[in-house]
Amino acid sequence: MAQMNCRHFSGYKPCSKSQSCDSECASLDIPKVSILIIHLGALGAVVRSTSLLKAIKRKYPSSMLTWVTDAPAHLLLQNHPGIDRVLTSKESDLLQLGPLEFDVAFVIDKSLKAVGILQHTQVDQVYGFTANSRNGAIMPATPAAEELWQLGLDNHQKFFVNKKPETQLMVEALELGPFQRDAYWLPLTAVEQLRLQTRRNQFLANGKKWVLGFNTGCSNVISAKKLTVEFHRLMITSLQSRYPDAQVVLLGGPEDTERNLQISQGLSVISSATESGLRDGLISVAACDVVVTGDSLGMHMAISQGKQVVAWFGPTCAHEIDLYDRGVFVLTKSPCSPCWKRACEKSIMCYDQVSLQEIVHAVESCRTNSLSGGLAAGNSASEALSSDLA
Repeated sequence: MAQMNCRHFSGYKPCSKSQSCDSECASLDIPKVSILIIHLGALGAVVRSTSLLKAIKRKYPSSMLTWVTDAPAHLLLQNHPGIDRVLTSKESDLLQLGPLEFDVAFVIDKSLKAVGILQHTQVDQVYGFTANSRNGAIMPATPAAEELWQLGLDNHQKFFVNKKPETQLMVEALELGPFQRDAYWLPLTAVEQLRLQTRRNQFLANGKKWVLGFNTGCSNVISAKKLTVEFHRLMITSLQSRYPDAQVVLLGGPEDTERNLQISQGLSVISSATESGLRDGLISVAACDVVVTGDSLGMHMAISQGKQVVAWFGPTCAHEIDLYDRGVFVLTKSPCSPCWKRACEKSIMCYDQVSLQEIVHAVESCRTNSLSGGLAAGNSASEALSSDLA
């Protein structure tokens, strides 16, 4: 008899796990809890939220996970071994929520749109955030989310009092048990692992010994999270003179194509493909040993792949980020940092007050740590996490 409650049963095509669908199937897996994760937010924040998956699996060991996010973040989460279904916030995808019922929903975004997605399905218990039905104000869904909610209302608390990373705040807000500092979980597929090795070989084809990546840009939401073209060129020149055995690779997305062209002008660097999609960009990041980056998607990608990270901060809060002891923070000297402002008219910007010397020293520290662990040792980090959570 067909096992209709099995995780792998679709009801419209043969199962990929077995020719016979019965109680004797070795792959039979009947989840006891159905979970909905709603995190639409920024791409980097979605990558960071993969750190929640291990805690979710600990609290709900036999669970089936559906994750709803905004496009194109779904491309990062597709084929994830810990997520059963990935949907976008498009109407055609939300229709698929209609027939489903969930025991638990985690609403991570503080937004009406995220809360509104709950109206497309049925949920018994909501953690994270909800909304006041009268005026649309975002509210904690349970008392546990009060601390994270309050930080969004008080800049002094957020900027100067709070010392917890966002990963810890989320675990506590969602009532996922004691915080265990779980790493991001964004593994490469087997095919991507092969492409990673090919790409790394391409980066080192000219006899260089290690790969130093520069994530040069960021989204346009807070444009001050990227350094100037001139400063990037100065950094690269300084570091290449210090480390002639390093291959410098420029990283980024479509918005960074022209910028990377300007940075690379006359320099001996490799510009990675910026128009080949998020997963291809993830592979390029994974092929590096050390990544220099601002607070952006590229930083979160580097953290997810176990890279040594030199992360500089201007308008945003460094204490909200966990580098998992694999990197160095470089903070602007600007007295008004952090501010989280989307626009600034100061004549001397926070990114103009980042120390080149500090970045050079930070790269030296990260290079030493990478060498001590074997160059590109972090490439297997996502595989280890995948195995641990399988």
